[in-house]
Amino acid sequence: MVETTLQERPSLRSDGTDGAVAHRLLAADIIIANAPDPVFVSDLEGKILQANDAVSQLLGFRQDEVLEQSLSRFISPRETQEFMAALREVVERGVTRNAVLNPRSSRGEVIPTTLNASALRDSNGKVIGAIGILRDMRELDKARAYAESLIKNAPDPLFVSDLEGKILQANDAVSQLLGFRPDELIEQSLSRFISPQETREFTAALREVVERGVTRNARLNPRSASGEIIPTTLNASALRDPDGKVIGAIGILRDMRELDKAKAYAESLIKNAPDPVFVSDLEGKILQANDAVFSLLGFRPDELIEQSLSRFISPQETREFTAALREVVERGVTRNARLNPRSASGEVISTALNASALRDLDASVIGAIGILRDMRELDKAKAYAESLIKNAPDPVFVSDLEGKILQANDAVFALLGFRPDELIEQSLSRFISPQETREFTAALREVVERGVTRNARLNPRSASGEIIPTTLNASALRDPDGKVIGAVGILRDMRAYEQVVRDLEKSKGELQEKILDLEKFEEVVVGRELKMIALEKELDGLRKEVSKLREIAFVK
Repeated sequence: MVETTLQERPSLRSDGTDGAVAHRLLAADIIIANAPDPVFVSDLEGKILQANDAVSQLLGFRQDEVLEQSLSRFISPRETQEFMAALREVVERGVTRNAVLNPRSSRGEVIPTTLNASALRDSNGKVIGAIGILRDMRELDKARAYAESLIKNAPDPLFVSDLEGKILQANDAVSQLLGFRPDELIEQSLSRFISPQETREFTAALREVVERGVTRNARLNPRSASGEIIPTTLNASALRDPDGKVIGAIGILRDMRELDKAKAYAESLIKNAPDPVFVSDLEGKILQANDAVFSLLGFRPDELIEQSLSRFISPQETREFTAALREVVERGVTRNARLNPRSASGEVISTALNASALRDLDASVIGAIGILRDMRELDKAKAYAESLIKNAPDPVFVSDLEGKILQANDAVFALLGFRPDELIEQSLSRFISPQETREFTAALREVVERGVTRNARLNPRSASGEIIPTTLNASALRDPDGKVIGAVGILRDMRAYEQVVRDLEKSKGELQEKILDLEKFEEVVVGRELKMIALEKELDGLRKEVSKLREIAFVK
């Protein structure tokens, strides 16, 4: 606040007293009159010599009810004593700051204010009074009461300290956390509850609050009333006075006991996991690894921990791992990234990486937890399977679940007459009819549900345009997690079979004709036989009659 010097003007009074001098017009009259804040001028006895409209608006009194009145008329006797002490400070130092005044308005309302005052000097530089600026603290007091209510009712342990670490305020959650009564905490230095090392770290955190307005995740391990060391983290923000100056810190403690237990449990899981598990930061530096990692790669812990993963994999794979870390940040997980780290013996070890996000207390991704799967045996099995497919005598192909051909052996190319580049990565629908495409899709669904489909009919068109009748048997193609990702199909060329069927049908027709001929011949033969039998019967009858006639003739 600028000190003001009284300018010589003709006196408004004729008694020659200092009061008459004080009543002379001030060079700052216009500034005082138009100041937005309540501004008044008083002599050294506290009599109000001048006040602007903002004072009248604040207190509700007219100018004539304020001027020439002692400030003691508007404030309590105790505050009058404090104001006189403030005036003495003005005489001694030229200024006083943030004195508390609670004047009573014309309506009887007590209005909380703060007073900043500077010296009023005569033309000889002598202090003859004070120029005071009042600040209405009602809204600030409401805000402060609201803030105190928030602090008191906050579910987390919350405290307020000055810049020396003295606890000015603490809520019930702090008392519950530490087991101390409020009177055992308030006005105590935080250094009473934490170690000398942590006291230095807390002081450093306070400096950070002053410089940046905030500090995060500082570690504090206060000792409770029972003597227990309680691991906590501290987030603190600046506590400011009405002028915006940092005067302390508002700190929120987070009880880390359960989290530390969870962290220890997680570390135990990592350490004792049967699979190789490691933790890295977002730059790929290895922060933690279990025994299975050391066993897989053959390195000692001190040869792996704090090392960049790029030391063990190729530049190309380093870029792919960095891309996988970006995927972890964006999606929280990455799956089946390929890594081929070089072991201590120089062997390149084929692995697959599944990684999930490692998060801090604010849920920000700060790294990744990676699980490696040794793919050497699986790669051998895959190579063996590919060899079986390649060398199989039957036409064998591999497709994804949309029917795209991923792999096919020479027997397929020989069957259809296409080159590999004309088949691989092509949809099977290119070679079969729309109806059969739908039937093949249904067969793929059956593969997913049952793991196999049998004797599905396919009639692909060859490179020469020939429709080739085949049957398809297909089984599930699975990823390392056992999920069906496609199908392995075996085609059976049905042309020879269908020719045999056609030949059989032809033979059947010819046989049926012969059977008809035989049946006709049989009818003729049977007819003759029946006639012969009839003639034989007729002859027998005649023979019998001749015999009778002979007998009769002999008798005669």
